[in-house]
Amino acid sequence: MNQNIRNIAPTKVWNHFADLNAVPRPSKKEERIIQFMVDFGKNLQLDTFVDKVGNVIIKKPATSDMENRKTIVMQGHLDMVHQKNADTVFDFDNEGIKMYVDGDWVKAEGTTLGADNGLGVAAIMAVLSSTDISHPTIEALFTIDEETGMTGAMGLEGGILQGEILLNLDTEEDDEIGIGCAGGVDVTATRRYHEEETPENTTAFSITVKGLNGGHSGMDIIKGLGNANKIMNRVLFDGFEKYGLRVSEINGGSLRNAIPRESFATIVVDTVSKENFLSEISMVINKIKEEFSTLESNLAIDIQEVKSTKAVMELGVQESFIKAIYAAHNGVYRMSPDVNGLVETSNNIARIIVKDGAIKVGCLTRSSSETNKWDLANSLRACFELAGFDVDFSGNYPGWLPNMNSSILKTVENTYIKLFDAQPNVAACHAGLECGILGQNYPEMEMISFGPNIKGAHSPDERAQISSTQKFWRLLLEVLKNIPEKDEK
Repeated sequence: MNQNIRNIAPTKVWNHFADLNAVPRPSKKEERIIQFMVDFGKNLQLDTFVDKVGNVIIKKPATSDMENRKTIVMQGHLDMVHQKNADTVFDFDNEGIKMYVDGDWVKAEGTTLGADNGLGVAAIMAVLSSTDISHPTIEALFTIDEETGMTGAMGLEGGILQGEILLNLDTEEDDEIGIGCAGGVDVTATRRYHEEETPENTTAFSITVKGLNGGHSGMDIIKGLGNANKIMNRVLFDGFEKYGLRVSEINGGSLRNAIPRESFATIVVDTVSKENFLSEISMVINKIKEEFSTLESNLAIDIQEVKSTKAVMELGVQESFIKAIYAAHNGVYRMSPDVNGLVETSNNIARIIVKDGAIKVGCLTRSSSETNKWDLANSLRACFELAGFDVDFSGNYPGWLPNMNSSILKTVENTYIKLFDAQPNVAACHAGLECGILGQNYPEMEMISFGPNIKGAHSPDERAQISSTQKFWRLLLEVLKNIPEKDEK
């Protein structure tokens, strides 16, 4: 299985990727992957150290033919998003990712693959371990916790790096050169409620929304994919007035940066209204599936009768909660007025938990405009506060402003055209790259981002294209040869 991956060209990259994927590396639990990278650097007898927040820095001198070139920072993040299908048995904390080859793609068995950003990290490792690749002086920066807060990038102090150019290898389209990205902020709404004894003469049901594509809540938000939390809320809406529907529990979505693929709810309805409820809910389900038939052909909404529950949410809070979720914006909020086809501002209602007297709703709001980021965040805050929730903003990070005149942009763009006889797409993206944060302490550092084709990131459908990785590797090697010379002092 994973051995087949090691035979793919470029073998240096795929072997390092297989080694990475053998090490569990969830966000905020990166101790093992940090030690792995430290051992890797020291075994190569390279200057290797860990900063105070856990970022790993490995320095490699220039090859003899490149000593007059500017020092570069090659950067990727060590953590990966952990997502799996509901029917997949897998322990992310203790198992390595199980990979396989499917035509021109590398995939994982029912889990995320870790190509985001494992392939970028593996490419840097391949350069560091090489004896035959021309390159300038390298400072390899491996950050932690990119996926759940970017605390590694935020904690990197100024003065640690000396590089003048940063190559971020975390873009997921091989014809794209990234020159800017969105910032973001977590919006979390919480509220307590009284649990009431389940009314008599009621019948309990479990409702399951599953089979959605999910995906990256930044890069894929423009696609209009289904959000399991919003779909579940549509199923529950108006249920009390017609059928005495009461909510016992809801568990929807998972990670803040993943479009929710699944949601599970336990509810009760008046037994006398049971048949009418099932009849109408069936019509609602069919209408929702029809709406999403083009984008979400595998959407399934199932309802099954279950044993009665012990408690339900108090009615007033239930009504406010369901209406708040209905009113809260999800998806694209504003398109960029300056960059054609770029989402400027969006929100992902990522996580909903209703259990044991507590409600928690987690959102990730993104924007390349600071003012519009806070406009949408405050709109969500107002919506939830009107429904009696407490709202907290956290994990705020800035966007990365494009520099169309940077020397490294010209280098990468010209190299791409020379190699592939095509014009690359120079663009900003609606995702959180670490460049904007790193630029706060290194404002003079020129930055660029590129990488191989990775589809379905942050979902169990994540896959990395083999031919694209070969293209990316070829571009990277040629860019290293063409890093500008040091400025004369």
